[in-house]
This record gives sequence, structure tokens and C-alpha cells, in this order.
Amino acid sequence: MSMRVMTWNLWWHFGPWEQRQPLILDAVRSADPDVVCLQEVWSNEDDDQLDHLADALEMYAVRTDPVFYGGQSFGNAVMSRWPVERIADERLPRADGEPSHRRIVAAAIDTPFGRWPVASTHLDHRFDRSADRCAQVRRVMELATEWRGDPTADLPAIVGADVNAVADTDEVRLATGRSAGVDGIVFSDVWEQVGDGSGATWLRENPYSPDSAWPNRRLDYLLVSWPRPKPVGNPIRAWLVGHGGDAEVWPSDHLALVADVVAPDH
Repeated sequence: MSMRVMTWNLWWHFGPWEQRQPLILDAVRSADPDVVCLQEVWSNEDDDQLDHLADALEMYAVRTDPVFYGGQSFGNAVMSRWPVERIADERLPRADGEPSHRRIVAAAIDTPFGRWPVASTHLDHRFDRSADRCAQVRRVMELATEWRGDPTADLPAIVGADVNAVADTDEVRLATGRSAGVDGIVFSDVWEQVGDGSGATWLRENPYSPDSAWPNRRLDYLLVSWPRPKPVGNPIRAWLVGHGGDAEVWPSDHLALVADVVAPDH
């Protein structure tokens, strides 16, 4: 048995956003995920991107509370083919301990395998904000210890994240147990375990990033908490979707990451 999880930064209301919407929908449909973690989801007083996606895909959804910038909100969301309950919506900290504008939303999903905690988050983006991202990762780890229940018996927490950092950075090393993090929890990085190739989700060939100072980087992650009951949560395979529908219009400035993970056989 397996569960398919997807994570994707949808590039908010940027670029040719109206032309991008059907491409986003097509890409999610092609991946056929059970659960989707989304970042940079937009809404305004009259419309909500998440509502359109959830309705079209016949999925349940929860999101961060709207925070508006120039009339459009910017948030994270979790969609699922099974009923969901929002269990957290929190601002993540900066290195100085003050709240940042970055948030995490978590859902308890009523899967056929049991109540499975899944979260979506998006960490600070500036290249020089590693210290802030480390503080944010640490808080995500603390929260995940609450959501996962008993690590010897219960389903592991899954986090879909635009970490805005590559795998050898302090923040990813902290999350994956390569440096001192939070006692009792680390995360498995599914691409590291079963992905093929670089796993870059931010590409030079993407028409929205021709002048980027740092293209061809793996910024997006699916993370599964450990310890966990063997072999539940172990990744089986991982792949990328969301390449351009044509040369000029791609669904997003990021590719989406999709993975199948082992589910309990009951």
C-alpha cells in the first residue's frame, strides 16, 4: 500500500497568472496525488485559488488564514482526496525569536490508513537568511513532534515545503539530522532517498527565472518524520512535474515534487 503526496509552490499572482491556472490544474491531475501541499496560494475578497483547485479536483482543503498584500493574500494549503481537519496555522519565527511573515498550516487527514498529519510551509527566501530558516526548521520539527503522536506506533508527520535552500545548507542539515536539531525527531528527505538526478525545482530554462542569480537548485522538499514504525512513510519513488506547457507559459516558477510513500497495509 502507498500514499501519493505532492508539494508545489504556485508562484502566487505573479506573471501570466490567468494563463497559468489551467496548467497548474492539468499538472496536478496528471500526478494524481492523494495529498497536495501548496505554497503561495492566492485569494482576495472575491476569489480563492484554493477553492477553484479543490472543486475541480474534488478534494478537501485547508489553508492558512488570509494575510493580504495589495489586495491579494499569500498563503499555504493542504488538499486531500479524504476529509481534512486543520490542526495548526502558525507564524514561524525569525532567528531573533520574533514572528516572521512565513507560516505553516497542518492538517489531520482521515486516510484509509488512519489519521495522517500533513503540513505545508514556505521558509524565508533571501539567500542570506539561513539563520532565520534554521529557526523556522527548528519550530517545524517541534510542531511535528506534537502532530505525529507516538513515533513507535502512529503515522509519521509529512511536511511539504519550499525551504528556499539546497541540501547542504545548515537548515536542511538540521532538518535531516546532520546537525544538532530537536531531540526525538529528524526528517527523511524523500528525494535524497529515491529521487533520480539533481531534483532541481528552480530551473534556468524556466521562462520566469532567466535573470536569477541562483537557478538549477533543489529548493522544494517532501519530508517524513523519523522515528516511525517500519516501513510506514518510507519513500518508494519520487519525481518532478510542472515543466512548461509551452515555451513562454509554465504553470509556476517552481517544479512540483511528487512521491509515493509506504502506507500501512490495513
